[in-house]
Amino acid sequence: MLLLVRAGFRRHSTYRLALLAGLTTNSVFGVIRASIVLAAIGSAGSAIGGYSAPMAVAFVWWGQALLGTVNLWGFQEVKERVRSGDIAVDFLRPLDPQLVYLAGDIGRAGINFVARGLPALLIGAVLFDLAWPPSPGAWLVGAASVGLAVVVAFAGNFIVSLLSFWLIEVRGIQLVWMILSGLFCGLYLPVPWFPGWLRTIADWSPWPAMLQHPLDILSGRLVGADLGLVVANQVVWAVLLLALGQVVLRAGRRRLEVQGG
Repeated sequence: MLLLVRAGFRRHSTYRLALLAGLTTNSVFGVIRASIVLAAIGSAGSAIGGYSAPMAVAFVWWGQALLGTVNLWGFQEVKERVRSGDIAVDFLRPLDPQLVYLAGDIGRAGINFVARGLPALLIGAVLFDLAWPPSPGAWLVGAASVGLAVVVAFAGNFIVSLLSFWLIEVRGIQLVWMILSGLFCGLYLPVPWFPGWLRTIADWSPWPAMLQHPLDILSGRLVGADLGLVVANQVVWAVLLLALGQVVLRAGRRRLEVQGG
C-alpha cells in the first residue's frame, strides 16, 4: 500500500509546470474570492453564518489550498481502462483495483498539497488576516478530516467512472457530478450560507464531507464536540461509498467482455 502511495506521489511530482500553474491559478482566485467574502461581511456589518471575517478568509484560502488535494473533478484513467478492456488486467492482479487506485490517489493528493496547497496557503497568510485552528488537537482533527475528504472524493468519482461498464460514455454524468460537488461541497460558497432548504439537501449528501467539513475545522469555525460530529460524518460517507464502489466493481466484473486473442 505504501509503495503504491509513493508511486502515485512520484508520478504526479513529474508534472512540475502543471503544479506551478495550479499554484498560480489557485493564488489568483484566492485573492479574488477572499476580497469578495470580505466585502460581503463588511456589507452585512457582522459575521455571516457563523463566519467572522478572518474565518471566512481562512475558509477561502484553505479551500484554494485543498482544491488540488481533494479531487472534486474526477479522473479519466479508470473510465478509459474499462472502455478499452484493460481493466481486465487489473482484475488479474493480486490487489483489489479499488485499493490500488485509492493508494495512487492518496499519493497524488500528497504532492498536490505539498507543492500547490501549502505555498498557496502561505500566500494567503501573508496577504490576509486568517483565522487558524484554536488548538493542537484541532490541527490533528483537521489533518484527519483532510485525509477523509480525499477518500470520500475518490470513492464517489470511482463509482461514477465504473458506470462505463454499462454506458458507452459517462462524460455527461461526470459533468453533473462535478457541478453538484462544486456547489454542495462548499467550493463556491460556504454551505451555512445556503438557504435552509438547499442546506438540508447538502447536509444529506456526501459532498460536504469532501471539502466543507475540513474547511470548517481548519478555519476555526468548529470546536469541541462539533469536531467529532463532522469527522464521524466523513467516516460514514467514506465507508458507504467505498462499499458501494465494491458492489459496482463486482457487478461490472461480471459484465465485462474482452474481445481478441
